[in-house]
Amino acid sequence: MVEEILLGDEAVARGAIDAGISAAYAYPGTPSTEIFATVQAYARHAGLPIRGLWSTNEKVALEEGVGVSYAGCRALVAMKHVGLNVAADPFMNVALAGAHGGLVIAVADDPSMHSSQNEQDSRFFADFAQVPCFEPANQQQCYDFTREAFELSERLRVPVLLRLVTRLAHSRAVVSMSAARARNAAAYVDDPGLYTLIPANARRAYAKLLDKQPAFAAHAEAHAANRLDLRGEAVPASWSAAWRRTTSKRRWATGSTTTTCCASASIRCRCRRSVACSTPPARSAWSRKATRSSSATSARWG
Repeated sequence: MVEEILLGDEAVARGAIDAGISAAYAYPGTPSTEIFATVQAYARHAGLPIRGLWSTNEKVALEEGVGVSYAGCRALVAMKHVGLNVAADPFMNVALAGAHGGLVIAVADDPSMHSSQNEQDSRFFADFAQVPCFEPANQQQCYDFTREAFELSERLRVPVLLRLVTRLAHSRAVVSMSAARARNAAAYVDDPGLYTLIPANARRAYAKLLDKQPAFAAHAEAHAANRLDLRGEAVPASWSAAWRRTTSKRRWATGSTTTTCCASASIRCRCRRSVACSTPPARSAWSRKATRSSSATSARWG
């Protein structure tokens, strides 16, 4: 076990290296730039045979990563949130075609637009493409979730989105790292037709993706990082049970998430009262107004 003080971006990079990636591709853009820069610097320093390139744009970066995955090896692709717009075409297609070697797309969102032209929530892209999305809450989870994302990608043969935000990507904490995994040997796919999305193949691929949805949900529901704590005397037991069933169906794995009821000062109910009431919140715990610190997520309605 090795411990180092790392940025969230650096922890993702080290997690990918220890997960046994054979290649990494990216297009620079704050707050995601340090992910590929760390892979490049560490691979050179340690003499690792990891192929890596700054790509022409995010679409090219993802297509290069998809090619590595189709060859049976693991690949990391990094970009910022607006870059996922550029990469939307291959992202949606590889969701159908699936992965052969582990394929993780690390996307760094920029709430409050510290260095971006807009705000976007990349989790909606994952939901749109019907693929799993991991959302670490601290630097340790950046490392752990990256490694887990590669394992899930290969087990279910699907690309996985790893979503960060600026304050996590650019803050530091102590990260414990475990032994590295060996890199995959290149291997042919068993059904290459799925990777050529003419309509007949695309329909088959889409059916396979739909068949995987229960496995995605089961993974999220059983994940140790997913929990929901309801506090307050005014929360009806029936509402608590229904809310747990609703939120457990989400495919996102969000680390150390604690959602409180309206009795807490952290959120307000639909009625806008500052004291506890029995009115359910108007928005779900996955609100786009969710704010994140380096250690936890606190959802806010209002």
